[in-house]
Amino acid sequence: MDTAPLKSFAASARTELIREVSARITAVLAQGSPERVEQPGAVTALERAIVAGGGGDKGKAHVADKVAYTWFNRIIALRFMDANGYTGIGVVSPAADQVGQPEVLAAAKRGQIDGDVVRGADVARIAGLLNGTRRPRPGVDAQAEAYALLLADYCRYWNRAMPFMFEREGDYTELLIPANLLAEDSALSRSVKVLTEDVCQDVEVIGWLYQFYISERKDEVFAGFKKNKKAGADEIPAATQLFTPHWIVRYLVENSLGRLWMLNHPQSRLVDQMDYYIAPVDDETDFLTITTPEELKVIDPACGSGHMLTYAFDLLYAIYEEEGYTPSQIPSLILTNNLFGTEIDQRAGALAAFALTMKAAAKRKLFLKNPVEPNVCVLDPISFSADELNYLVTKDGDRHAEEAFWNQFAEADTFGSLIRPNPALAVRLAQHLTTLDDDGDLFRADALIRAQRVIGQATYLTREYAVVVANPPYMGSKQMNALLSQFMKDEYPDVKQDLYGAFVVCGIELADRRGLLAIVIGDTWMSIKSF
Repeated sequence: MDTAPLKSFAASARTELIREVSARITAVLAQGSPERVEQPGAVTALERAIVAGGGGDKGKAHVADKVAYTWFNRIIALRFMDANGYTGIGVVSPAADQVGQPEVLAAAKRGQIDGDVVRGADVARIAGLLNGTRRPRPGVDAQAEAYALLLADYCRYWNRAMPFMFEREGDYTELLIPANLLAEDSALSRSVKVLTEDVCQDVEVIGWLYQFYISERKDEVFAGFKKNKKAGADEIPAATQLFTPHWIVRYLVENSLGRLWMLNHPQSRLVDQMDYYIAPVDDETDFLTITTPEELKVIDPACGSGHMLTYAFDLLYAIYEEEGYTPSQIPSLILTNNLFGTEIDQRAGALAAFALTMKAAAKRKLFLKNPVEPNVCVLDPISFSADELNYLVTKDGDRHAEEAFWNQFAEADTFGSLIRPNPALAVRLAQHLTTLDDDGDLFRADALIRAQRVIGQATYLTREYAVVVANPPYMGSKQMNALLSQFMKDEYPDVKQDLYGAFVVCGIELADRRGLLAIVIGDTWMSIKSF
């Protein structure tokens, strides 16, 4: 794959989208703006997000960066789906063999609007904007406003199948759709030119775009390191995420997942498609027994945009097929039983889940009609107040241990998969939650929802997996902020010098005692006397 056009596109798209989203923030927050009248709830959510991001210009910049990234993900996702015929009509792409405006807009100009996708009120608004009976917002082109409505409705429609990628109704990101998407040189228009149908035959393109999009931010973070700045939750994703070349992915997955299957099924023809597989020289007898494909549980504890998982999908599909499973059932079985990923970057996690969904859709065209959501868990920061803890703790348990359990993910966007939940306590407290009643109290109801999320995140990190595969984050102790540095000293004292060492330990702990770990490691161990 020629990645040069992808790199140029992603870098310029980031700059453009941040600029356009920033302009929309200014317009939406202006006193008396149409959005304040028509969508007050979404505007309030936007204002809260700005405050949470630091307030003032800092908060606006934080939101602009986040939302620009979100719309980049959605644009490339929709273009990938258009190119593969999953959308039914070009949402960001012109009709086949044509150039110009997105097919969905061209159809709307002819009066063809899909009522199953576009909500009733928007049908009239779009028609009015396009036939001149409705005036657009001040300073906005009527066609651009009509397309923004169409795009928002199609994103809501695809939220049903892919909630990790597309927003629900009322999401403030709808307010911030860039106003220039129909321009000839917009990020949307260029996505169609760069992401050709041939390029979109390989879901690997999603990972490359992700790496190139964050490359400028990565350069900023590394420049900060030279000035002795430290990495925290905002910097770690850009500083540590690197798209793994496909041959390395194949080597790792084939010699872990593939190897475990071959040890259990030595007559399997899976070996014929594993070019990087190295057969064991000596007979091995101490390995995890795998009877059925469903038992092959694989996790990438730093999954990024999902490159390891998507190739694991390919091998698993071949395994299921060889075992005689019905082809139409295999994609759902794989996503339900076999593949798991954890990640601290919400947007990377969304791309990983999207890539796996596209893998499944490529094998079964009707998959998107009845999809299975991939097991990709973005580890969110979750914490509880003293009153909430009083409500959640058991009467006869170790209060200190239980409070620590409930608040263990408070810094999850920094510590990620390195957090070590207590498995027995996770089971006990999950059962305890089933006995609690919020008694109609909204605050208790919210606490219960967050508590369930803690249990969900802990479950990912307490399972035993047949295979753990990863290209972990690399960051030396000199780049860690005080919080992460102390965590490493407390939890991983023997490997505190670099994050990758902690992920090796984490991988060993996640793997079944006789399972396999395939992981890329740095070369720092060669020069550390205490290693």
